[in-house]
Amino acid sequence: MSQRKSVNGRPSGTDGSDFSYRMVVDSRYQKVAEGKSRLCALIFTQGFIQFLAAVILYLSTLEGGNLDRVSVSSSVIFFISLLIGELGRKRSRVTLLKLFLFGSSVAALISVAFLLKSEKLVEIIKDMSRLEKSKLELFKIAAVLLGFVVQILTINVTTSLTQNMAPPKRAS
Repeated sequence: MSQRKSVNGRPSGTDGSDFSYRMVVDSRYQKVAEGKSRLCALIFTQGFIQFLAAVILYLSTLEGGNLDRVSVSSSVIFFISLLIGELGRKRSRVTLLKLFLFGSSVAALISVAFLLKSEKLVEIIKDMSRLEKSKLELFKIAAVLLGFVVQILTINVTTSLTQNMAPPKRAS
């Protein structure tokens, strides 16, 4: 077998003819990279929605409304779980991602349950003429519902990501 002459100082065997011997990246790693980037966008979106909800809560207290302890605790749980989720995403830690998923889901369910239990939602629906006076309440309702929809997407992406991060099962 004769040696190939190197062209322009390139070592032999790197002219593209050795493609069949090169390693191929497993599709699982590509899925993990895609999942991480999607999760980053969803965490940012959830953080923005929770920030807006906190601003709306603050503005409603300035107008003379009562401070909802359930809403505040839900927001705190959400922000802490978002920090845990970002750490889990950056460091590829499945346990942190599962903890993030649990915490953010609990916070979203608390927010939706508190919204459904609230009498203000029923009052707004019954009396649409009060719509102008209750803009903050409408924004709060929209933030909770939008956060819930984003949470459903986050559950889907995080579940897929944790499954792809897990090592492949060995055949016995």
